[in-house]
Parts: sequence; structure tokens; C-alpha cells
Amino acid sequence: MSELDNRWSLPAGASRASARRGLRTVSLKKLKVRENMLAYAFLAPSLLLFGVFMFYPLLRSVYLSLYSTDPAGRVASFVGPENFTGLFTSGLFLDGIRVTALFALLTVPAGMLIALVLAALTHNLLRGQRLFQFAFSLPMVLSVGSAAVIWKFLFHPSLGMLNYGLELAGFAPVPWLTSPKWALLSVSLMTVWMNLGFNYIVISSGMQGIPDDMYESAKIDGAGPVAMFRKITIPLLSPTLFFVLVVSIISAFQSFGQINILTQGGPMDSTNVFVYSIYREAFVNFRFGTGSAQALLLFLVIMLLTLIQFKWVERKVHYQ
Repeated sequence: MSELDNRWSLPAGASRASARRGLRTVSLKKLKVRENMLAYAFLAPSLLLFGVFMFYPLLRSVYLSLYSTDPAGRVASFVGPENFTGLFTSGLFLDGIRVTALFALLTVPAGMLIALVLAALTHNLLRGQRLFQFAFSLPMVLSVGSAAVIWKFLFHPSLGMLNYGLELAGFAPVPWLTSPKWALLSVSLMTVWMNLGFNYIVISSGMQGIPDDMYESAKIDGAGPVAMFRKITIPLLSPTLFFVLVVSIISAFQSFGQINILTQGGPMDSTNVFVYSIYREAFVNFRFGTGSAQALLLFLVIMLLTLIQFKWVERKVHYQ
């Protein structure tokens, strides 16, 4: 009875406060539910687009990679992992990866280095800085198809401006797109120029984020331009350079448009990068099973390379 009396002897305000807290908790939960519903409503169009153009094709590729298709591209029979084993035994996968890796090696370091040098040269300009930034960013305006058509005329063996300039300088014309020795280098040259605008904008923006006080302090200590670039600019720019590196490698492994327009994978498969091999296997030979298997392997290769970069390369990145 004493416990019952004590319970009923509590102040009336305590029960009202508990009721208010309960009502406040319920109202907060309802508000949170409404906010979540509103957020999902705004995300619904993006999720729908991702589902239609990314998740469904990925699942469809997994399905097709386990089947063989007839000449019309229809699913014929279940073959299991034979599409994957056939890629390794035929050497198609290794050849595509070798050409793609060489293409990335020719384009990624050169594109980053040229953009870094141009960004450093235009960073401290007092006059004409905007003009140079506009000029160096122009390649970003053109699409891959337009840029490839322009460079195809430049690479023309008899009418191209590149060979015309070489002849004026006393050199022999170069078979830019018709020789296995020069074809991949020529496509890489066009790709470096095409990606220069994006790389330059990102690196230049990263340089503008470095405080001027650090350069002024280094000048007072007697540091020269080269020392400041090596000791201040590069370390503080390392997050930007790491971002450009990751994006450039992914872009190199997904290159297709310039290959399709300039060389169609030739001559003698010297420019047959992995994405073009997927296109030719699936949409020219109508072997969608093998093409889907190649696409999944390319996805795994790109994901592995990205994880390796975040695992080891990011250790050298200096975050402020």
C-alpha cells in the first residue's frame, strides 16, 4: 500500500511533463518519417535512372555471361563459366588488357604532366591569365566524336597538316594511323589533347586553393621557385593530383569513341583496346555472352585498380 500511495502522491507536473515528452517524441518520429519520405521522393528520379541504365544492364550482363547466343543475338543455351575460360584460353582478355594498359601508360602520365606544367605557368600570370585558361580549357568543349574527326584529318597521310609540317621541316611523312608502330601512339596523342582541358581546370583550381602566405613565408626564408614548387605546391596539390590520376585511369580503360573513329581497333589489332573488343564481340559478331563476360572482367579490373590506388597511392597524399 505504501508504494501505491507514493505513486499517487507524485506531483501532477511530473505526469504532464512525461506526457509532453511522449508527445514530443511521437511528433519528432513523425517529422523524421516525413523528411525521409520527402528525401526518397526527391531521390526517386535518380534511383530510377540508375536502375534502368546501370543496375539492370549490370544484372543483364551477369545473366548473359553465363549463356551462349545465336547469330541473331538471342539466348541459346546455358554454358556456365565457359565464356570466361574461353577468354583466357584464347588470349583475347590478355591481349585487350595489354593494349589498354599500354594506352593508359601513354596517356595518363603525359596528360597529367602537361596539365600540371600549364597550370603552374599560368598560375601567377598578372596579364592574360583568363585568356590562357580559356585557351587551355577549349578541348573540354568538344565531344569525343568531333575531336576524333578533326584529328583524323590532321593524321591524313597526304593531306594532313601534321605530315605537311614534317615535310616542311625536312622529315619523311609518318603513317600515323596505318602503321601498327604509330597507330596507338597517334590515338594516345589525340587523347592527351582531348583530356587536357579537364586536367588543366582541376589542377589549376587546386593550385588556387593553396594559401599565398605559404609562398610568401618560403620567399622570406630564401626558397626559389623550383624549391617552392617541389616542397609546397606538389604536397598541397597531392589530393587534386590523386583525384586526376584515378579519374584518368578509369577514363583510359573506358576509351572507345576515338578508337572507333580513328582506327577501328587496327591495324593488326594494335589499337584494339578492351572496350572496343567488347563492342566488336557483342555488336559486330553478336556474341553477347562473350561480350558480357568481357564487360564484367573489365569492371573487375577497373575496380581492382581503383582499390590499389586508394590502398597504396593515397598514402602519399598530403591532406591539409
